[in-house]
Amino acid sequence: MRHSNGQRRLDHYHPATSESVDTLTTTTTGSQHTAVYAEVVEVEEYELGSDVEPAEAQGTLKLTSRRSIHSGPRRRARDETKKEIQVDDEASLRDLLISLQKQVSVMSMNLSAKLDELQRGDRHYETTVALCDIRTQLQELTKSVESCQSEVSEVKRDMVAIKHELDTVQQVKEEIEELREYVDRLEEHTHRRKLRLLEQGLTFFLSYAILAAVLGMLQFGYNTGVINAPEGNIEYFMKDVYKSRYGEDLADEEVQRLYSLAVSIFAIGGMLGGFSGGMVANRFGRKGGLLLNNVLGIGGACLMWFTKVTNSYEMLFIGRFIIGVNCGLNTSLVPMYISEIAPLNLRGGLGTVNQLAVTVGLLLSQVLGIEQFLGTNEGWPLLLGLAICPALLQLILLPICPESPRYLLITKQWEEEARKALRRLRASNQVEEDIEEMRAEERAQQAEASISMMELICSPTLRAPLVIGVVMQLSQQLSGINAVFYYSTSLFASSGLTDESAKFATIGIGAIMVGMTLVSIPLMDRTGRRTLHLYGLGGMFIFSIFITISFLIKEMIDWMSYLSVVSILSFVVFFAVGPGSIPWMITAELFSQGPRPAAMSIAVLVNWLANFLVGIGFPSMKAFALQNALENYTFLPFSVFLAIFWIFTYKKVPETKNKTFEEILAIFRHGNGRNSFRDSRLYGSMLNCVNALEGHLPVEQAGLVHGEEKGDSFGNPFDHNTEELQLFDSAYSAKNLFPSRAHSTYAFYSGT
Repeated sequence: MRHSNGQRRLDHYHPATSESVDTLTTTTTGSQHTAVYAEVVEVEEYELGSDVEPAEAQGTLKLTSRRSIHSGPRRRARDETKKEIQVDDEASLRDLLISLQKQVSVMSMNLSAKLDELQRGDRHYETTVALCDIRTQLQELTKSVESCQSEVSEVKRDMVAIKHELDTVQQVKEEIEELREYVDRLEEHTHRRKLRLLEQGLTFFLSYAILAAVLGMLQFGYNTGVINAPEGNIEYFMKDVYKSRYGEDLADEEVQRLYSLAVSIFAIGGMLGGFSGGMVANRFGRKGGLLLNNVLGIGGACLMWFTKVTNSYEMLFIGRFIIGVNCGLNTSLVPMYISEIAPLNLRGGLGTVNQLAVTVGLLLSQVLGIEQFLGTNEGWPLLLGLAICPALLQLILLPICPESPRYLLITKQWEEEARKALRRLRASNQVEEDIEEMRAEERAQQAEASISMMELICSPTLRAPLVIGVVMQLSQQLSGINAVFYYSTSLFASSGLTDESAKFATIGIGAIMVGMTLVSIPLMDRTGRRTLHLYGLGGMFIFSIFITISFLIKEMIDWMSYLSVVSILSFVVFFAVGPGSIPWMITAELFSQGPRPAAMSIAVLVNWLANFLVGIGFPSMKAFALQNALENYTFLPFSVFLAIFWIFTYKKVPETKNKTFEEILAIFRHGNGRNSFRDSRLYGSMLNCVNALEGHLPVEQAGLVHGEEKGDSFGNPFDHNTEELQLFDSAYSAKNLFPSRAHSTYAFYSGT
């Protein structure tokens, strides 16, 4: 019973599992069996009496066993008793050992399981960490994928936009091909219209109008030269008046100063008249301004005529100033009027008529100024007073002439009046070509229709032609020709001629001027303005050097005085070929209707200012030269100026022969000077034709006006094709010719 309880106790601590029982049983022999048996019994008893740990029970077992071996007889009696149950206890012990072995095995298995579990737990932790890293990377990868999807969407949109732009490019190419065809038709139409304009001839009424108008320039030429011949008579009159007033003689230096004032005050009046010419032209018209200007001409001539009667040289100064204002207005209004009424193919030749009238006036003043006519003490007031004749004659002839058609159409918007004027001037009812050409100019210059002088000076497009016009005027006045006109008699006298011969040589200057101006009229539209101006300036430069050389050695060689005369006359010849007439004409040609009056005012003002400086400065320069023995070098400054003007003309001045006003404007709009003319010829002719034909196109085709400046938002595939860009710009700069696709084309080129 105890055994079974002990067994249950051990089973309680050690669950039943067994391995290797036979090994443990065979190793127990003899006394050892007894000791073990006793030990087992004690263990069982001990375990039944207490709940101690197995390790403590083992210690008790060993002690009890030792005491049992040495106990004596009493112990032996007990051993016999115990032998009876030894067999049963061995079986129990075997079961116990088997249970212990099973427990150890279970503990080993549990330990291995725990170790395996721990090992599996480490791998799980590493796997968790790795999974967290993978999860983080997957989140980043998801974000990257989403970003890539967004970029892919943007790329798709960009590709759609690029496809749209490529479609636009293809559309533009198709439109350019259409524009090519249309421009070809426009060019053909322009060519035919220009041929018709070039076929216009000189009619009777046109000749009459030009004759009536150039009387103003004859007035200018006459009053420029009339003061030259009676120089001695006028100085004598001043001395006589001064002595009668103050009872003493006037010093020669003072007399020379007063005479220089009489000469130069004419130029001061000219500056005032020339500066106000643009305002008068816009306010009263070209013809109206000329008619009103004759009042000043008559008044100034009368004052000079009655100078001697009133015994007042102050009246001479006032008369010269007023007639100077009259001549300044004439120099602004007459070239403007003639250039606007002249046909395209005759504009250069008829513009030269201005200079012809000037030279005729000079010649008349020189012929009438000799002693055989009016160059006497009694006749010089009448000589000055004859300036009334051109003014009266113009008052009689000019009212029959029409107003400038360009002024009527462009400035006043009186189209029917312009047509009537053109029919009279052209002696034909077929004036549509002229009207179209004027309309083209009007549309090309709408932004500058009412331009002021300050706007003209500040305009980048108009600055270049303004500079050219001003320099051309300076090339006329600073060439030295006025020194010849005003002081030719004294120049010839200083070169060795007698006073009588000097006066006739002065008349020869006027005659040569008239003859060479007549020669230059047909050359103007055949050779060209620029070419003739270069020839003129070059010849004047060469002969100004000869004049200086002849002055230097005239005292050494007797016949050198004749070389001086020939050099001066040749100097005048080359002046008449180019610088005499071209500056007046080309200034009016370089500008269209809007800025033309302001440009003429500035150019004429500069001309008269230079005229004044030469007129008042040349005597002082001569006096300085005489005092410093430099008289023979007085023409050298003019030689330097001539060289500068020749270089400027060669580099900057364009050729305007047979060019419409808008073609000339295109030269300066798309470049500077003559170098850009080749590229702008198509632009000018197409602009002219497109504007002219716009009246025949539907209204909806005139909606898009090309801007002056365009920005590019992306690369233009046609940047390398200058011809295509010119064609596009030529057509679209005027109006929209293809409304169906014009907006896409314009947007493509403007980058909008």
